[in-house]
Amino acid sequence: MEETKIAYRNNRRRAKAIPQDPAREHKEIIQAFLKTFTHFFGPIGKRLGKLSDPRRHERPEDVDYCLGSLLFTSLLMFICRLGARRQVRLVLHTVFLINTFKQLFGVNDVPHGDTMNDLFLKLSVGQVQQIVTGMTETLIDKKVLYPYRLLERYYVVAIDATGMLTYDYPHCPYCLSKTHGNKTLYYHHVLEGKIVTPTGMVFSLMSEFIENPEDDPTKSLEQRKQDCELKAFYRLAARLHERLPRLPLFLTMDGLYAVGPVFRICEDYGWKFMICLSDDQLSSVNEEFEALCIAAPENQSSYVSGEVRQEFRWANNILYTDSQRQEHSVSVLECMDTHPDKHGEQKTTKFKWVSNVSVDHGNVRQLANEGGRIRWKIENEGFNVQKTGGYNLEHAYSNDENAIKIYYLMLQIAHMLMQLIAKGSLLRKKFPRGFGSVKNLAFRILEALRNATLTDEEYQAMTEQRIQIRFVPP
Repeated sequence: MEETKIAYRNNRRRAKAIPQDPAREHKEIIQAFLKTFTHFFGPIGKRLGKLSDPRRHERPEDVDYCLGSLLFTSLLMFICRLGARRQVRLVLHTVFLINTFKQLFGVNDVPHGDTMNDLFLKLSVGQVQQIVTGMTETLIDKKVLYPYRLLERYYVVAIDATGMLTYDYPHCPYCLSKTHGNKTLYYHHVLEGKIVTPTGMVFSLMSEFIENPEDDPTKSLEQRKQDCELKAFYRLAARLHERLPRLPLFLTMDGLYAVGPVFRICEDYGWKFMICLSDDQLSSVNEEFEALCIAAPENQSSYVSGEVRQEFRWANNILYTDSQRQEHSVSVLECMDTHPDKHGEQKTTKFKWVSNVSVDHGNVRQLANEGGRIRWKIENEGFNVQKTGGYNLEHAYSNDENAIKIYYLMLQIAHMLMQLIAKGSLLRKKFPRGFGSVKNLAFRILEALRNATLTDEEYQAMTEQRIQIRFVPP
């Protein structure tokens, strides 16, 4: 271990001492970008271009850009943090990118943002969702996520919803609405199921858009029965099980999901779950938990790591009967986490979960930290990064309800790819000093795409060279 640290420090010193050649840097960044995609997901054109093109039924002779080239354009827009589709033509129209589009897709130019948007108005949302899920499934099949499984078996999937767009007028027939006093807001939300890892990688597995059905055109938006996060979960769960019936999943969710129907779905599908539980939820479960903790004091343990102390209590085989008279056997785990705050004062936070996993001394710490508390990563590494990290999740890339969903799904692919690039060994070997932040990496990728010069032979060698990409161990 000590030799590894010394070698790492020596590499950093050498990197600082050697002046970097901008042209070489551009090539290495381009290689990391293209090779990461092709290494994990195969040829770019093949992965993105296998959807059914809705334009083929119209005027195919007027189609200048294939479907794959337009999807790739949207990826570049998000990866380079352009912030709006009008920037595509202003920023990405470079000699290198024109040649890249010729190499990848056989087109003669970089598509315009409006051309991309015209396709997204008609493109099947379900087919684009298949690309997103398929790419995450590929990472599972290639065992990229194998080391991050919980209890050496389960892939941890955080379930949570986030807002996409908000309007002060009825944007479309599917808008959700909320009234505060005299003001009504209309908005679009989405429910996400993301695979989360202890190292901070977060990959979208499947999305379910929360929207009102256009069931009765005579009713106003306010009069229709609103869709909600819980209803969206039931739809998402059915789709997840249909697509991945044998994948061992461990769902980590907030207290909204501590209800009998959610327990039943997970039991029927063979999924494990860990759901936040407050003291005023499931009163019978909380009461029995306290009684069992007194009766079985051996079901307690504590761990100290640095300045953090964790004390655990748990109880198994608690019988719960829901409002539909369905019985469930659950466990409850409580964690008291104590650590110094920014002022140096000891701060204690209580976490409590209800689960269908039997808790014991051997798994309690992993369940709490990598099954329950890891849920916050969908918010921090997922939604917050996509909203404030330059992806502009809450920006209206289009006003069409179908295109809005396509842009959202393409953003998920871009975020996935950027995580693989930033955390992969291919880039770390070439740039041991790093870039300071993922935003800086996005800027460097943009600069490389704008200024790189590659011959056809260099490009071909770059895309065909076989490599290995490893990640920071958990």
